[in-house]
Amino acid sequence: MSHNRQIFLDHASTTPVQPDVLGVMLPFFGNHFASPGSVYEIGLTAKTAVEKARTRVAQFIGAAQNEIVLTSSGTEANNMAVLGTAYAKQSVGNHIITSCIEHLSVLNACRHLEGKGFRVTYLKVDQDAVVDIKALEDAICDDTILISIMHANNEVGTIEPVREIGRIARARGITFHSDAVQSAGRIPLNVDDLNVDLLSIASHKIYGPKGAAALYMRTGTRIDPVLFGSDQETGLRPGTLNVPAVVGFGMACEIAGRDLENNATLIRALRDSLEHQVLELIPGTRINAGNADRLPHISSISFQGVLGDSIGANLDAHNIFVSTGRVFSSYGKDLSPVLAAMKTPLEYAYGTVRLSPGWENKQRDITDTVQSLKTCIERIRTFSGTNRENDVCIFTYPDKHSAVSASRLVEALDIPFTLTGKPQDISQVSCSPIALACLRQDQSRIASILGEQDIDIAGIHRIDPQCRTTAKKEQDFWAKVEKIKKERA
Repeated sequence: MSHNRQIFLDHASTTPVQPDVLGVMLPFFGNHFASPGSVYEIGLTAKTAVEKARTRVAQFIGAAQNEIVLTSSGTEANNMAVLGTAYAKQSVGNHIITSCIEHLSVLNACRHLEGKGFRVTYLKVDQDAVVDIKALEDAICDDTILISIMHANNEVGTIEPVREIGRIARARGITFHSDAVQSAGRIPLNVDDLNVDLLSIASHKIYGPKGAAALYMRTGTRIDPVLFGSDQETGLRPGTLNVPAVVGFGMACEIAGRDLENNATLIRALRDSLEHQVLELIPGTRINAGNADRLPHISSISFQGVLGDSIGANLDAHNIFVSTGRVFSSYGKDLSPVLAAMKTPLEYAYGTVRLSPGWENKQRDITDTVQSLKTCIERIRTFSGTNRENDVCIFTYPDKHSAVSASRLVEALDIPFTLTGKPQDISQVSCSPIALACLRQDQSRIASILGEQDIDIAGIHRIDPQCRTTAKKEQDFWAKVEKIKKERA
């Protein structure tokens, strides 16, 4: 949420709690604190509130109330769908179809099942991250028991052909699950229109609280429990419900459904303005899946010749918050599976950030963000130009204030530098995520100056040989690509 000139552009990751949602939650932290499983009066009050919330969730996606299983997260709902279906239908078959760009809660559940003897087909996608329907049909076998394809991708926003996939699955008697955590509240959702048997959504993506989510389970669909305990949620999800979060989730669904069209129009306009300005003002830029049918709030932008975590750190220093997520780690060690599947050129892929506005953002937030992006991209590229030998050291700081103060001081002295993410090999160390990268030849001078100004340093780190080798391999790869292009010209 944008306040105090903080600009939050990571609504694909999470959203603030809408005020009306918070309002309905508060009584259940106080007088209505009882467990909904209790049979006395205040327990029945909690149970009534839970069932009202369940009805709101069901109405949001066009389902019946008894088809909603309440969970604690989208991850839990996805695990229930994938693992629960596999175990329930293992006497029928052991083949599962999913895509290579699914959320990790689906991919890792499938990998777990592979270790249990199940076969999994991971469908490839095209350059816009769209699943190929023909490839899916070809992958179906007599023993296929589950297809799990996300409704829309969380990194680049591509909307998948779920309706058609559901039609194919139903015709073959295959259970079909779709992860709609990212699309819920952004585009219309109706379980009958989508032909799904199982569908996952989560509260905190739609301006509700964290800690509540749901798995839609079409009447007649069977899954086995993956957790064991009491008989809450018809025995599929034991454990006491988080009543305040569930109540808030229900209200968030009602508001999201009511305001969906207006919010989508507003947010799409902000995203389109962002992309237009970036392409106009910053050379060497591409919009990932820009020509695809996308969610209105996600913009995945790649900048040539920079690193995503450096962009994120520079924007963070200006109180602008975007996602570099698990897209990359420092100095090119880990490429996003989604961008890899889309065959995004490496010179762009490593410089990708995801920006996702919300309804509370304003046009000036977009304008300020683009100007900050322009400045930081120029700085990063300038620093890269002085750093041909990858002879870099990185200063880490105990807090953001120290990191920002150090960057301003070094900038005033005209010493080449850029802000970047803290090194991956110290990711568990408690220090600011914003670090400062400089040439090794300037290390002593910067350390001395920071000491004179009483700016605390958490540590000084040198780029390890593995990073240098990776960078050299990337350079050799692109040199070979250019050579092939010239030979074929």
